[in-house]
Amino acid sequence: MDTQEKLKTIKRSFRLRMNGVVAQSMRNKGLDYHINWGLSIADIKELASEYGKDYSLAIELWKENIRECKIMATIIMPPEDMLPEIVDLWMEQTHSLELAEQSVFNLYQYLDFAPLLAYQWMAATDDLYQVAGFHLLSRLLSQGKEPDERGISEFIDQAVVALQGGSLPVRHAALSCLRRFADLSDGHQRLAEGALKRAKLDFF
Repeated sequence: MDTQEKLKTIKRSFRLRMNGVVAQSMRNKGLDYHINWGLSIADIKELASEYGKDYSLAIELWKENIRECKIMATIIMPPEDMLPEIVDLWMEQTHSLELAEQSVFNLYQYLDFAPLLAYQWMAATDDLYQVAGFHLLSRLLSQGKEPDERGISEFIDQAVVALQGGSLPVRHAALSCLRRFADLSDGHQRLAEGALKRAKLDFF
């Protein structure tokens, strides 16, 4: 099948598996898509496994303002083909926490330039970018990619600022990342605890 035929087949598969109750619940929570079939992430991943990595299909799926299409796009996009300008475009078009988190987990953590994205996004003013940035750094830390001294200082400063902010999702993402950082070693834990103590924050 060519890309457009694959796209049609996938959209039909989503329709057949739709969960109206879940879809309505997501709409009530403010998930803003033209179409939302309410499929679970497990169902989307199962369907995606039938297609493997496919750059052209991922690009076409993302163009659809359909929740399941966008999530599948992040699963089947080959990381080695994901250009920085496409990442910028996709992030600009990301309007939900779920999609930001899925994009990081399924795709962005595997990009060669992921560390640069993490630090750029953590320092952004937009909540979704900040959440994505902290989640991305957390995934990189879990892969054993430890930042250098300058990176550590920048991360801790951003995390402290986030923990003092008013956005609950950003605070949650920053705290999760800070805990991941502290788990690296006793020395990392002392750095994290010291920064929180100086800011008169007690999260550990």
